[in-house]
Amino acid sequence: MAKKILIFGATGSVGSSLAKLVKGSSMDAHLIGKNESEISKLKDQTGFNCSIVDVTDPNFIETIDKDLDGSEIAGIAYCVGSIDLKPINLVSKKDYLKSFELNLFPIVEIIKKFKDNLKKNKSSIVLFSTVAVKQGFPNHSIISPVKASLEGLTVSLAAELAPNVRVNCIAPSLSKSKMAGKILSNPKIAEGIAKQHPLKRVGEGSDSAALAKFLLSDESSWITGQIIGVDGGRSNVG
Repeated sequence: MAKKILIFGATGSVGSSLAKLVKGSSMDAHLIGKNESEISKLKDQTGFNCSIVDVTDPNFIETIDKDLDGSEIAGIAYCVGSIDLKPINLVSKKDYLKSFELNLFPIVEIIKKFKDNLKKNKSSIVLFSTVAVKQGFPNHSIISPVKASLEGLTVSLAAELAPNVRVNCIAPSLSKSKMAGKILSNPKIAEGIAKQHPLKRVGEGSDSAALAKFLLSDESSWITGQIIGVDGGRSNVG
């Protein structure tokens, strides 16, 4: 039985791009998402099995475990995220909890559940942060600290799970996706955001997916505990 990469958020821009890249490699994958029609379509395109779950549901891990049917796990890509933008005067504790319940709490439970399997198979875990952790942007006081917690989790688990499991984090800038659709649907706004990047374009899901595939593969076997920007140079280049 082939070892599987668990791709969470498989129907998103990054997750679906990653699934298609994995299809063309020697790796196998298990797709995880909440939109039944979209994940079924991706399943047909890739031939990978899937689980239809919402990671904010209390019993989502039990469903995935049942669907895996004893499969060995070679890695996890948690391509789940949100864009929670509000001015600070409108931010509430509820906003933070909702964001943590999607972005952080599920992956902690996933790693706890499959830790022994991951260690046995010398697996790789890839998390996703945002350029907004390093670069300050207005109205990001919810998502920036929540995603920063994933960067902290990355380095903590890289230490705790070494040498058997590698843990890395990708920090993209704004990329074309369903989440970013409202922001990028205005051509002038999209053009303005593109110009804020030294490489003068907005990202694509495939940009982050290509790095994720590398980090999940044995080619990156000496890389762990890293926060890697896929951001068109926005975080470091003026």
